[in-house]
Amino acid sequence: MTTVNRQWLIAGRPNGRPLRDADFARAENAVREPGPGEVLLRTLYLGFDPAQKGWMENVGGYVAPTELGEVMRGSAIGEVIASNAPALVPGDKVVGRTGWQTFPTAPASDVQKIDNNTPLTANLGVLGTTGMTAFFGLSKIGKPFAGDTLVVTGAAGATGSVVGQIGKITGCRVIGIAGGRNKCQWLVDELGFDAAIDYKAEDVRERVRELAPSGIDVLWDNVGGKILNGLLGELAMHARVVICGGISRYELGQMPAGPENYFNLIFKRATMSGFIVLDYQSEFSWARARIVNWIEDGRVRYREDIQHGFENAPRTLMRLFGGENFGKQLLKVD
Repeated sequence: MTTVNRQWLIAGRPNGRPLRDADFARAENAVREPGPGEVLLRTLYLGFDPAQKGWMENVGGYVAPTELGEVMRGSAIGEVIASNAPALVPGDKVVGRTGWQTFPTAPASDVQKIDNNTPLTANLGVLGTTGMTAFFGLSKIGKPFAGDTLVVTGAAGATGSVVGQIGKITGCRVIGIAGGRNKCQWLVDELGFDAAIDYKAEDVRERVRELAPSGIDVLWDNVGGKILNGLLGELAMHARVVICGGISRYELGQMPAGPENYFNLIFKRATMSGFIVLDYQSEFSWARARIVNWIEDGRVRYREDIQHGFENAPRTLMRLFGGENFGKQLLKVD
């Protein structure tokens, strides 16, 4: 086993601008043997989410502030190499927020043993925080009913694609908004969405009026900005708006202007709510089991975009903001 733990550190604050190479710095440290209650891991895969840029900027209000020079935060799948904790033994596979490093030593309480039979990488996506976000955000906040029209922005992303499929399972008519013809075709042809709108080539609001003349019953928003503003003007009576993310804000690094159409919430007696998936952590086990059943039944499908090489971690994160990824963005640590 190597004695070197390679790391990527936070070296810049990308506020108000795109990420760049200089925002990250490489480091190497000696591998540390696990102390009482700790495990030493070999990182197999890293997972990537737009919120990581917000963490670097210190605008993510639900996580502790980051410091320049600290290990870049992020989720990972690892294999236990050495254990000083009774619940884990060498060879066990685990998932947790161990950051961008190749051989982290972490408290066993910070990682979760993987004991399902699905592909390993699914535990960073459809069975990880991504899937839990879709499951609880839709069921607890969106509260869909059979026959509802559900509109999902960022629908070809890891979270949005699962939201739309759960919406179909609950009996909704689902319209996805994504960027590019290929992504839109995938939503309809493979995931079973009823329709998809290419925001790069179509007038989103006009197409929603055509596809949902009675309005939007549940709006799941991953994007924010102008698209959210337009869709707020197309709500049905008693609509529920779920604010999951705002990739437009993550890219700009600053708060966008408030939506001009928010008063439609009053006219339509609608609700708009944000949420943090960690609030439902005590319920993750049964939700994960439900999604596993749906995968086995073929009712939930997912796609992964896997890059390779630990040295490419910063560039892999940047892919999210250029719309380059297709599915859950992962990196295999070769």
